[in-house]
Amino acid sequence: MANYGDHQLSIYVQGMFSDTRPEITTDLSRLESQAAANLSAEAMGYIVPSAGSGSTARANLAAFERWRLVPRMLRGSVERDLSCTVLGTKMPAPVVIAPVGVQTLAHPEGELATARAATALGLTYTHSTQASHSFEQIDAGSKWYQLYWPTDKDVCLSFLQRARDNGYSALLVTLDTGTIGWRPADLDRGFLPFLTGEGLANYFTDPAFRAKLAKPIEEDPTAAVMHWAQMFPNLGLSWDELSFLRDNWDGPIVLKGITSIDDAKLAAEHGVDGIVVSNHGGRQVDGAIAALDALPAIADSVGEQLTVLFDSGVRTGSDVAKALALGAKAVLLGRPFLYGLALAGQAGVEHVLRCLLAELDLTLALSGYANHRELNRDSVVPA
Repeated sequence: MANYGDHQLSIYVQGMFSDTRPEITTDLSRLESQAAANLSAEAMGYIVPSAGSGSTARANLAAFERWRLVPRMLRGSVERDLSCTVLGTKMPAPVVIAPVGVQTLAHPEGELATARAATALGLTYTHSTQASHSFEQIDAGSKWYQLYWPTDKDVCLSFLQRARDNGYSALLVTLDTGTIGWRPADLDRGFLPFLTGEGLANYFTDPAFRAKLAKPIEEDPTAAVMHWAQMFPNLGLSWDELSFLRDNWDGPIVLKGITSIDDAKLAAEHGVDGIVVSNHGGRQVDGAIAALDALPAIADSVGEQLTVLFDSGVRTGSDVAKALALGAKAVLLGRPFLYGLALAGQAGVEHVLRCLLAELDLTLALSGYANHRELNRDSVVPA
């Protein structure tokens, strides 16, 4: 297919001539409700809800509604080019798989299926520190690594080395999760998967982590989990410590979880390569600013110095277009692909990604753009 948007024609052809219709909805805003039938109550409680009352998550979605695209006529292009290079990584489209932990809650293959789906479309996969599969198990054509900075320096160094040795090209450091936010849906069920060892594959396979245990994990898994619990909360991090990462990582470094202009400027001052404007999908601080509301001013402030990426609240191709128009160079996609994973494993993730890219491509075509790089502040207006 010449353009991602051509995917819709293949769906119509299969429906009209083979009587085959998509088993998963093409309305990406409805994925959550469809996936609910395939997820346990515990999985739904962990994946879907957010911190506190859910105010921040709702604000993320509402922020997209407050911006409207302004289609332009008689200036379109038969062929669109969505390719780009972000942080030295060549991409067929400005969409990256966001780091999401414990993906086995959605499907037994978890991150393995997601990485294969990303590779099938040529997209970059981001591996979470809290994954259910280890660094070494991920087979992806293009991959980044997301670090939850442990309090144990030796384990941190080991994680960085393993990521480097296994071909992860960029480092995303999540800053907004020094500890887990107040999440009533999990609390009401008393459910935290990490306490059973789920989502701790990177730790349990790490030589530095294992060296500090009195007994092998296989003999005393509870002690291993408790050891992890001592190094995951890390609320004492400071800006001055970022030099440690620069000394021990030779690729791009990106700070994830920025919603303050002042923090964006500090990121630039401390010599990182990029930031992700994000509030963790609303999972950390209830009542926080919507990520999209923070994006334009941050992009204006540091866009010339840093690569500005975006996540939190992205559900559709038009959402991606709005974020790009407001200053992001690329968008990280989270919950939607996880719903696809829950519905059909790798095939479900591929379906979601193909639909998202098709909708983005058609949004550009129908709005008068040959590529996403032509999007700018004149492409959107506040509602």
